[in-house]
Amino acid sequence: MTSSVKMVEAPEGHEGAGFFATSLDKVVGMARANSLWPLPFATSCCGIEFMASMASHYDFARFGSERPSFSPRQADLLMVMGTIAKKMAPIVKQVYLQMAEPRWVIAMGACASSGGIFDTYSVLQGIDRIIPVDVYIPGCPPRPEQVIDGLMQIQEMARNESTRRRNTDEYQLLLNSYGIQ
Repeated sequence: MTSSVKMVEAPEGHEGAGFFATSLDKVVGMARANSLWPLPFATSCCGIEFMASMASHYDFARFGSERPSFSPRQADLLMVMGTIAKKMAPIVKQVYLQMAEPRWVIAMGACASSGGIFDTYSVLQGIDRIIPVDVYIPGCPPRPEQVIDGLMQIQEMARNESTRRRNTDEYQLLLNSYGIQ
């Protein structure tokens, strides 16, 4: 049995004998999309599904995300999994703020997305109340295939995002709406 290695497709460009030319945005997007460093912020059962996604059967490594980062300063993808208590909300926001730009956020599971079945005074009803979320993964808990699909959506965002989008007035307004300077 032979294994085939899939190469990343080159961005659109012009090529000839000994050269290839494309835009800087496309090269940077390709590099960002294929080298995401996730920071798992797991507080409950969704963390177990994330572990299954990282294991050999589903294998996050084939997407360039084989290195989970446990330091926000070395991560660009925050994956919030599980129930977030209101007392934990400032810590989640602090972790988000310590990440370098560009940064992306996945809310994994019903609890991180909407508070889940815990409609109580102590549970945050979705992390999008404190930080901007790029991709929501539904489920209680979501299957590893859903986690991989969410990662692929983040990859697509990273691949197609302009290197200047983070400097736009719209992005600054989004951050200001969350009280982030």
